[in-house]
Formats: sequence, structure tokens, C-alpha cells
Amino acid sequence: MTDGRDVTMTGNILITGGASGLGRATAAAVAKDGGRPLVIDLGEPEAGVDHVRADLSDREQAERAVRELADRAGGLDGVVTAAGIDSCGRLEDVPADAWERVIRVNLMGTAAVVRAALPYLRRSGGTVVTVASTLGIKAVSDATAYCAAKFGVVGFTRALAAELAGDVGVTLLIPGGMRTGFFDDRDEQYKPGPDAQLNQPEDVAATILFALRQPRGCEVRELVVCASAETSWP
Repeated sequence: MTDGRDVTMTGNILITGGASGLGRATAAAVAKDGGRPLVIDLGEPEAGVDHVRADLSDREQAERAVRELADRAGGLDGVVTAAGIDSCGRLEDVPADAWERVIRVNLMGTAAVVRAALPYLRRSGGTVVTVASTLGIKAVSDATAYCAAKFGVVGFTRALAAELAGDVGVTLLIPGGMRTGFFDDRDEQYKPGPDAQLNQPEDVAATILFALRQPRGCEVRELVVCASAETSWP
């Protein structure tokens, strides 16, 4: 753990959803940079990555996982909230439990992890990077749960940045679609088409690393990262 942010390495970085997709790419980028990824996920991350399995829809599990990993590592220098789920469909067609789980994981889970991490981040002068979506600033049909959650992450992060100014760094990441397993379990009508323009998660992870490596007193407030032909931006 560093004493204040060190631009030469990322340090101890807690990553939610670090077993797949953007979270996995971020964990790999942190490790390559000389930092120590600490993963919270329901699944197993890459071999050798320090992790705790937890369901982020359960606040107590989320908080306990943060404290366990932070104490095990001797503190935190950053947090990346990359975990996210979706439940596509019209409001009246998506089961209420599935709809509400999207809110609990994507929004409430983000807040729970950040809240639990704050004592450690205040000591290190670390950085929070929340992962929203282009659908957190542009609403579309058949995505009420996801849009509600990601619009909430945008508002939460902007308020958090104002609240923690000069104390803990806060960056809002707004990514477009990526080539991950995020779309695999969707009905065909909700999957990207064969010609869809999607980013590689490793390229988006590089922007997260850039935000984490900023020196204390310099912050990347917001980043929009999407393919050049992204249809959900602007």
C-alpha cells in the first residue's frame, strides 16, 4: 500500500466483478502494472488472484468481503466497481425479483462496496472508479432496470466526487459495449448483431489504470470510452 497515490504503480486495487469481462481485464492490467488486484465476485478469478466470493446484492456480504480483502492486503489504494448484471425486457415482462436484483447489484452493491472501502481509501488518498454505462446517460426501451441502475451510478458518483473532493479521488467511467460474456445469456433480440461495434475490455481497462495512476490532487472526473461507431453515444 502506498502513502498517498503513487504514479509509478497502482497499489492494492479492489475490483468487483473481477472474475470476468471488464473486471477481469482490469485485474490483469493492475497485476501487469505491479499492483495487487483484490477481487470480489461470485465466480473464481484468474489463478493466484486474491479474492472473496460474495453476492453484491447482499449488503452485509459486500461489506464483509471488502473488509476481509483490505485487511488481508494491509489497506486499499483504489476501488473499481466493475460488477454488473442486466435483465432485458419490457417492464411488465421482467419478473420483479429479477428487475430489482439488477438495482441491488449494479447500484446498491456499488454504494455498499464504496462505503465499506472509504476508511481505507481516506488513509491512502486512494481513488474510486465506478463503472456506469452509456445507458446511464441515454435511456432505451426494454432496459428499465439497467438504465435505472446505471443512471443511479452516474448520480451517485457525481455526488460522491463533490463529497470527497480533496480527500479521495473519484472517477466516473461510462463505457460503451464491450466484447465480453455480458450478452451471452440474453435472448437473441437483445444481443449485439454480427456487425456491432464493440470495444475490447482490455482497452477500457487501460483507461481505468490511467485514472487510478493520477497523482494526488489530480483527478480524471469522468471518462466516456466507446467504439467509434457506438450507437448509444451520444
